[in-house]
Parts: sequence; C-alpha cells; structure tokens
Amino acid sequence: MTRHLYINEREVTEMIRVATGKDAADLLEIYSYYVEETAITFEYDVPTTEEFAERIRNISKKYPYLVWEENGKILGYAYTFKDRAAYDWSVETTIYVKKDIRHHGIGRKLYEALANALREQNIINLNACIAYTETEDEHLTNDSVNYHEHLGYSLVGTFHKCGYKFGKWYDMVWMEKMLGEHPDKPLAVVGFPKIKKFKSSQNLHKKISTHLLTVLTIRVIT
Repeated sequence: MTRHLYINEREVTEMIRVATGKDAADLLEIYSYYVEETAITFEYDVPTTEEFAERIRNISKKYPYLVWEENGKILGYAYTFKDRAAYDWSVETTIYVKKDIRHHGIGRKLYEALANALREQNIINLNACIAYTETEDEHLTNDSVNYHEHLGYSLVGTFHKCGYKFGKWYDMVWMEKMLGEHPDKPLAVVGFPKIKKFKSSQNLHKKISTHLLTVLTIRVIT
C-alpha cells in the first residue's frame, strides 16, 4: 500500500518489516528506556546487544518479530512468544515504541500486522501481560491497559504486588483477545518462517504486502 501526501518538501517512507538480529542495537535503543526509567518491563538490567540479537533470532524461529521503520530508522517493534505444545494456539504479545513518538498510531499498525501474521499461522489467542499500579507514578501509568482495551483486549485476572522495582510493588494484569473460534480440532500452527516461504512460493506477494509489509510513501508540502 502506497500513498502520497504533500505537506512539505520532505518525503517520508514508512514500512512494517520483519526484524533480524542486525536490528538488535536499534531495538535496544528503544527498549533501554523502558528498562531504566519505567516499570512497564520488570527487567532490571539492559541486555547486551548480543543477548538481544539472540532473543530476536530465537523468537523468529517460530513467531513474527516486526519493526516499524520510517526513513530507515526503527521507531517501534512488536513480537509474540510462547512455549509448551498445548499452548501452540496462544501467544503472548509484546510491543515497544520509541518513547518520544508514542500516540502516533505506530503501535496500532504494528499490532494489526502482528495479528494478521498470527492468523496465517492458525493462532487464536492473544495474551498480554501488563504491569499495573493502583497509584500511578513517574515510572508507571495504566495507559497500556486502556490501550489494549481500545484494541479489543479484555481483562482476565490480576497478580497482586508481584513485581518490585524502583522501591515499589506493582501488580501484573493479564488481558486477552481472540482472533477466531476454538474448533474441536484446530489446524496445526505453522511456523512463521514457513508462512513467509509459502507465500513467496505461491506468488502471494500482494497478500504479504497487505498483511506484513505495509509500506507508505508520504511526501508533504507546507
């Protein structure tokens, strides 16, 4: 999908694409803020670039790991993960957007692309594990819970005071969203790399572009 808007003399290219281990440093630049300054993640220490690259590679063996790129710079990323065979039709969703460009619709577009990819894999349940606080502070608000509700997630349950960070106890809530029905005999989950290969071999480039590689070219004139 491509469109042109004339707002100033600057041409902006936006795309959602699949992440690789080479993106680790850029993604870590986004994630480090959430580790060091917020309770959105309960991780204490920023991982090394090598550790983060390994996370990307391991997740990508089965699930989509997507980035939002604007003019060659990554501004956000989203991925899913899960283990254990009986969980195959359920995944945990994760998203991070560069701290100074939130509320620009990037998260929603990443989540939509992620959901479309997961449908192709025959995955049904989306689960979100979200830090929550009864009293908002400089490290955590409840915006993420409200955001997921807006996207169609519903609250499942709460783990009370299960995370301790910045000298304070925080709750954790679970939210869920269903991508489809739960048949008695669900279709087998297909690994994301096989989905990409299948689409390419079946000449379904248009479907890939719509679902995974949405590209917007914007030129704006003031």
